[in-house]
Amino acid sequence: MPFYTKFTKKFSTAKKLAKAPLSEVLKSWQGLGYNRRAKMLHQAAKELRATRFNLVARLEKLPGIGSYTARAVAAFAYNQDVIVLETNIRTVVLHHFFPKKRKVSDSEIEKILIQTLPKGRAREWYSALMDYGAYLKRSGISHNARSKTYTKQSKFAGSLREARGAILRELAKGSRTETRLISLLDNRVLQMRRALRNLFAEGLIQKRGTVFTLPR
Repeated sequence: MPFYTKFTKKFSTAKKLAKAPLSEVLKSWQGLGYNRRAKMLHQAAKELRATRFNLVARLEKLPGIGSYTARAVAAFAYNQDVIVLETNIRTVVLHHFFPKKRKVSDSEIEKILIQTLPKGRAREWYSALMDYGAYLKRSGISHNARSKTYTKQSKFAGSLREARGAILRELAKGSRTETRLISLLDNRVLQMRRALRNLFAEGLIQKRGTVFTLPR
């Protein structure tokens, strides 16, 4: 939460975010998870400045925004009566409407949400469902494994995600040579090289002469 608060205070509007250099955005994003999300958020902010849009359909065309994010923005920011489905909401519906069924599809869950959504109260309704779903999980009740869409996230330790994060954290301090970057994590040179190639291909880092830097 402190990282989120700091980030939103620094970039309080899409205009401020769009005007900032990507390197500054990436530095401020440290501690908030996937760094490519920061890059896409930055790109989306730039497009928002130049585009008039009709919520869900146009939001989905922005970088990094898929079905869930577009609908979450429509529901929470504009209180529109759209269907929002994420892990905690899925837990609630599975718990009360599909207590024994396995391999429940999202289309089945969405049918329940369409029937139960109180018109004009989307923001309040989904906030309540998310809180309730989180409560169920804390109580040891989680049925998402019975969802057709369920996939268990891989461990962070030892992953390519960890390698990418280590490189970006190091470059937030200043320019570094390839030798320095691939030696950040012990006995993982091949993985670090792969992470370096991927970050460069995605535009999250740049190479200037013999050193790597964050993009300007």
